[in-house]
This record gives sequence, C-alpha cells and structure tokens, in this order.
Amino acid sequence: MTLIASHRGGSLEAPENSPTSFRHTAGLAVEQVEFDIHPTADGQIVVIHDATLDRTTNGKGPVAAKTLAELKALTIAGTEADQIMTLAEVIEVFRSTAITLRMEVKSDVEHQPYPGLLAQAVEQLRGAGMLERTVLTSFLAPLVGEAMQVEGLLGRIWLVSPVIMDDCGLDGTIAAAEAYGIAHVGIRAPRLTAGVAEYLRGAGLGVGAWAVNDAQSVRRMLALGVEVFTTDIPTTALALRSAS
Repeated sequence: MTLIASHRGGSLEAPENSPTSFRHTAGLAVEQVEFDIHPTADGQIVVIHDATLDRTTNGKGPVAAKTLAELKALTIAGTEADQIMTLAEVIEVFRSTAITLRMEVKSDVEHQPYPGLLAQAVEQLRGAGMLERTVLTSFLAPLVGEAMQVEGLLGRIWLVSPVIMDDCGLDGTIAAAEAYGIAHVGIRAPRLTAGVAEYLRGAGLGVGAWAVNDAQSVRRMLALGVEVFTTDIPTTALALRSAS
C-alpha cells in the first residue's frame, strides 16, 4: 500500500506547521506527518518551513537569529494565536498516535546545512523514544548520507529537487544516491513518470513523491505504486486511496 504523509500538517487544510494543523493531522488515518526543523539562537529546535519568518509568521528575519522566547512571541500566519512549535511539542502531539514522524532537516538562509542540527535532533528523538518512529528527509544528499549512519532511524529519504534532476539527469541522481549510501528518493510529483519510477527502481532505489497536491496527482501516484507521498490535501488523498 502507498503510504500518505500529511505535508506540514496538511497545509491546504490548516495553516502549515501549526498546532492547528498537527492536531488536524493527528485525527486522520495517515501513516506519516511531515514537518520541518530549524535551530534557534539559544540552541533549541523549532518546527517551521522557511529559514526566515516573513512568509509564515508576523515576524521577520532568519529563524536561527531568534531565541525560542522571541519565536514564541510570534503568531503563525492564518491563525489567531498559534505559536511556532518546538520539536518536543510536535513529538507530544503524535506520541499517542500510530502516525510516523517524517522530519525534514532544513538548510539555513544561505542554503547551507546547520552545523550539528541533525545530531541534536536525533538525540532529542532518541531521548523521547521516538527515533524508531521517525523518517528523516532532506534535499541535502550529504546530510541524508550522514543520516544513513544513524542507528535506529525508521528511514531516510533524499528529496531530489527538479534542479538536481535537470543538472545531473537520472544517472547522475542514481550515482549520487549510491555515493552517499542512500536507498530511497523522493521525486517532485510532476517529474515522476512511470518511466522515471521504473528506471529508479531498476537501480535499486525506493521511490516516493512530494508535492502531490491535487486529486489527479494523487490518483497518478497511487497508480504508480510509489512507497509514500507527501500531500497538502491529506483528507482528499485518504478518500481517493480508499476508493482505489
């Protein structure tokens, strides 16, 4: 069965990466909840997509330049009073559910990895007893390669951007995955044709999809039999999977 991941808590059904969206997702029959992490200036981990605050909150500037207290004083866009959540708070929302955490480790404003963020997140997940219920994802192949060495993670997925596919081609993408010991890739839905899926699988890679955000795309990913896809419309995706 193709697994469904509620992307940022289902961002077309509730404000992304918010307490509201995660409570919404916790009540759904999805297999995974996708969210994004960044560090704070005082060494905490928060859940927010962008490296900057401007788009999704009433704040401005880089997330990593703010302390947790400064971030907690902000309001998430599209809500009356929702605050940015910590990784620990998201863990607690889903601890009592059967839903797997799908944690994307983000890059900074210069598109570079945050030093030590992966190790810190892994330690926090391990301490909470949730490492075995976590799939790690990133657009940074070296970071996913690093995660391949972490014992206990449920899974690791390299999210392959269209730019990488254009620059490297399928053979280059496969070669990069092999170089970093990566076993699973996620492809942007419009780029994932039956031929692409077959080629990647022929190279021994597990294949998933992201940006599956309309009914047609959901049906197509289900027909392709991808391992898992992320979607901003999880309720619709669940209904379509049930009907297929």
